[in-house]
Amino acid sequence: MILVVTEKRSVAQAVAKYLGGTYRLQKVHGVAAYYFRYEGREAVALGLSGHLMDFDFAARQNIWTWLPPEELFRSTPVLVTRGESLPYLKALKTLAQKAEEVYLALDADVEGEAIAYEAALVVRLVNKYAKIYRVRFNAVTYKDIRAAFQKPTKLDLKQVEKVFTRMQIDLTLGAVFTRFLTLTVKNSLEKGQFLSYGPCQTPVLGIVVTRELERRNFKPEKYYVIKALVDVDGHRLEMSADVRFKTRREAEEVAATIKRGVVKTAMYRRHYVQPPEPLETVELERRASRWLGINSKRTLDIAEELYRAGYISYPRTETTIYPPTLDLREILKELTNGEHKSYAEELLERGFKPTRGDSDDGAHPPIYPTKAATRDDIYKVFGKAARYAWPIYDFVVRHFLATLSPPAQVEKQKIIVDFGRIQLEAEGQRTLDEGYWRIYPWERQSEKPLPRVEVGDVAYAVEVKVVERETEPPPQMSESELLALMRKYGIGTDATMQDHIYTNVKRGYMEIRKGKCIPTDLGMALATALFNYAPELIEPTVRARIEKALQSIVKDGVAPKKLIPEIKAEFEKYYLALKERREELKKMLEAVLNGRRREESGHG
Repeated sequence: MILVVTEKRSVAQAVAKYLGGTYRLQKVHGVAAYYFRYEGREAVALGLSGHLMDFDFAARQNIWTWLPPEELFRSTPVLVTRGESLPYLKALKTLAQKAEEVYLALDADVEGEAIAYEAALVVRLVNKYAKIYRVRFNAVTYKDIRAAFQKPTKLDLKQVEKVFTRMQIDLTLGAVFTRFLTLTVKNSLEKGQFLSYGPCQTPVLGIVVTRELERRNFKPEKYYVIKALVDVDGHRLEMSADVRFKTRREAEEVAATIKRGVVKTAMYRRHYVQPPEPLETVELERRASRWLGINSKRTLDIAEELYRAGYISYPRTETTIYPPTLDLREILKELTNGEHKSYAEELLERGFKPTRGDSDDGAHPPIYPTKAATRDDIYKVFGKAARYAWPIYDFVVRHFLATLSPPAQVEKQKIIVDFGRIQLEAEGQRTLDEGYWRIYPWERQSEKPLPRVEVGDVAYAVEVKVVERETEPPPQMSESELLALMRKYGIGTDATMQDHIYTNVKRGYMEIRKGKCIPTDLGMALATALFNYAPELIEPTVRARIEKALQSIVKDGVAPKKLIPEIKAEFEKYYLALKERREELKKMLEAVLNGRRREESGHG
């Protein structure tokens, strides 16, 4: 018998359908298994539900009051079965006993590699002789799945080591500092409440709080600008000076001299606005947050459902270059069957040249549509979830089509008039060819055309005024900007970044309102305390160093048993520094916690 193990039930069903044509569903220990025939042999596909195993400390070490938190630095976590995975574990063991060949068809990323290894461990517990293969595909389509099973490969054990090392480090650091913070203010916490620390979660909070502190500490300064209505050869233009005056008097003195001028510059230059690069995960999340109003976590969750249903390729990728093996013309032909038919047909007829980024993770292509659909199709398949599934699917298709489209062409316009003591400017723009904006409206630029004038034309000031302004604080941190900064600092992976943001939301450290990340009083207090007493625990560059070290397992063959003690030793220094300031930390956090309790009880 052949056993196929996938990451989700829907993918197991698709594998059975595409490899077997027909299949029958049977429950094994309550878990759906899909039986079919493949190449004349009996086969079964089983879908899991994420990791089968996790790292944890021994039972006694999980009693917080039994040992000081720092003792966990000298403990070695062990691999244990996740409670919620027990039915899947039983089903896998039962089916693996009879298997002659096992195909691990888990997601084709580092997490999928680790889950595949966990599944292989379970298989080996009950069957020493089965041949175990790894298959990877980037789209749940007939063509991709069948091609993957024709060329099975081996597990990438270096990627597995990297994931397991990260899990052990994050468990240890999270447990030590969460226990320390919680025990420090235990008398001010509600029953069951705790203050959490996460080596990715907390630096994310630090980025948001740093922006908020900049906003709160910002001191606005008044300044003055000159604006004027200017007549040039019968055309009236709104113009302004690119100068800030510190006092109104100074600005009014200059404004009084603006009477008659001469056109110094009349620039009308053709400019090409290039289409976007092929789509990768973080950019999908950023653009969905900014343009569709769908937060990053929901975006990735829905994108994964679209992938499992066969509508888009694997959504966790860092690649912005279409590989030569990807048949772009074939994808366009498929899209002529859906909502975007006319534009796809146009590209097929006129020809296309794809844009190209500079990132290639070596594992997955950029995100692209794999199946044509109409709005009605998506609503039939996804039901209520289609209110998010349709805009995300539509966006992926439009982004893909945009990458194959010609650039937009505009005329950049600029007029500068010299009035002697000061020059006034006006800038405008006229669209010459919409190009990719026709399919990708989010990047469309507004028109504000200027009239045609010539250098040397005489200009007269019709109306001149001095306008008072104030310098403005930096804007609130948007989720889109936060994701870009997380990528810059290497906080989390393309698959986990949104989780670290939403852990802060769940813990009450941050809220997301209209796409903006706003720290709560508790989040401000926790982050400020860490910045004051142990900045390394919250500065984003420290996590970037850990990620670089983890990558060295794959790139340079560095042994985890060497890396883990080094990182623990570094963080133990930060722990001791924080412990020395425990009383100050306690006062700072309790002031906020006790204030919140008074408010909630109605006495604040």
